[in-house]
Amino acid sequence: MTESFRRSGEYENPQGHGHEAAVPLQSAYPQQQHSAAPMNPVAPVNPEWPPPPAQPPTFSGPPPAPAAAPRKRARGPVPLLAAVAIVAAAIGGGTAYGIQELTGPDTVTASSSTGTSTNVVPSADKGTVAGVAKAVSPSIVEINATSNAGESTGSGVIITGDGEIITNNHVVSGADSVKVSTSNGKTYTAKVVGTDSKKDLALIKLENASGLTTAALGDSSGVQVGDQVVAIGSPEGLTGTVTSGIVSALNRDVTVSTDEGGQQQQQQGGNGQWPFEFGGQQFNGDTGSSTTTYKALQTDASLNPGNSGGALIDMNGNIIGINSAMYSAAAGSSSSDAGSVGLGFAIPINTVKADLATLRAGGSDS
Repeated sequence: MTESFRRSGEYENPQGHGHEAAVPLQSAYPQQQHSAAPMNPVAPVNPEWPPPPAQPPTFSGPPPAPAAAPRKRARGPVPLLAAVAIVAAAIGGGTAYGIQELTGPDTVTASSSTGTSTNVVPSADKGTVAGVAKAVSPSIVEINATSNAGESTGSGVIITGDGEIITNNHVVSGADSVKVSTSNGKTYTAKVVGTDSKKDLALIKLENASGLTTAALGDSSGVQVGDQVVAIGSPEGLTGTVTSGIVSALNRDVTVSTDEGGQQQQQQGGNGQWPFEFGGQQFNGDTGSSTTTYKALQTDASLNPGNSGGALIDMNGNIIGINSAMYSAAAGSSSSDAGSVGLGFAIPINTVKADLATLRAGGSDS
């Protein structure tokens, strides 16, 4: 501390100005009084502090400049830390690469109900109709409903392993019994849990079912016009029929019947088609006086009688809609002349997800 104080004083009064400062400087460094004298290589301090010496001076005592050592020690860890950071980065990059190789670049983590996107289709089959059909078909069922008015055939989507199935209200409305066939040919008896005629949705539950393959419910808010889609259902009782197309339009106002009149017309020979209104016109028969309107996705994927309640699927295998209505130009003709003209509609899956709690509680019609 004393030596540091004196050097500080030397900086402030290099010429010895001031009576009090001159005395300690002369007594501490008497050789500084002869400016012309050559520098003694053994001298501990040069007045022009701190000049870099031409030759490293030798000292008989402790080094006069202890500040130099801490600077070297401070610089020492920097290269080491940098090296550690480089190694860590290399290890981290290698780990990330390893994880990517294990999980695959197409793995997407499912998120909330408004942003769920899961790659159900394996990477090798991604973007193909065959890949979507193979991955999703086990989650699509055929529904046969019987009432005093007759029989009708529709489709449904399995959403739980123990047999909860989403379908259209008009598929099971007024039914006395419901039979369901899965893609592997097994048949179950089902009961209607809840119906919502205003959204044309229904929830049924299989009896004594377990371990079923469930569908991945996607996010219809991200659907765009032109997106490729696949439809799976049981048109005319042809279980597991697959068609494909694109999303033709969004937010189409589709009007359907809310009473059992439309159901009875379907069962009594209306070519198995569900009457609906679109663009101020009625198709597939009379919708009746009690109707409801919902926003639908429009698709040109071929839909035929029996596709109602089936799935509209994106190319990652996510369900984006429940097929609900299709137009046939020959609705008033014989069934042999009826067929899809590429004008079908599906209830957006976000509407379905928002209605699930209500359906599980018995539905809005209870």
